[in-house]
Amino acid sequence: MRIGLLLAFVFASFAGFAQQKPTELDKSPMDMSYWPDNYPLLKMSGKAKNQPIARVIYGRPLKNGRTIFGGIIKYNELWRLGANEATELEIFSPVKLANKVLPKGRYTLFCVPTENKWTIIVSKDNFCWGSFTYDTRKDIARAEIKPETTEEIVETFTIYFKDSADKASLVFLWDNQKAELPLSLVNAKK
Repeated sequence: MRIGLLLAFVFASFAGFAQQKPTELDKSPMDMSYWPDNYPLLKMSGKAKNQPIARVIYGRPLKNGRTIFGGIIKYNELWRLGANEATELEIFSPVKLANKVLPKGRYTLFCVPTENKWTIIVSKDNFCWGSFTYDTRKDIARAEIKPETTEEIVETFTIYFKDSADKASLVFLWDNQKAELPLSLVNAKK
């Protein structure tokens, strides 16, 4: 009898765990952008036969009336380029970034912003939450880009590819700042 009660308690406990409530809606939802732009739509309509060149996966924090650069994003400190998990860049075809070839693969992006330049860091340390475990020994490329001040205030952090032919810029927008990271396709047809 005691064994039966013990087993019933154990099964009831597992049933309780199996029926956990889903998590609440994240305040910084995850988003994805492709090079070429609108790749999923192109693929569904039959206009894209191959894989995309690249995609970026990132968390989208909100400004919410806060001072962003020099405020919650400290100058001269490492930033995960988004919220929650560190931003991921997946390369499907080799690309060149700051005279360095990035082979096909998945990478993590970080940034060290200052008022006049951002240092974008490409790391092979994947699946990081934030920048808490960042390790410089896993860096594979760095590029310096200049942010520009815009008239428009962007409430939600945004990353997208602005592409043309065999080149693209990975564009970062938030608050009144815009920065572009140039990329080029390595095996481009001349």
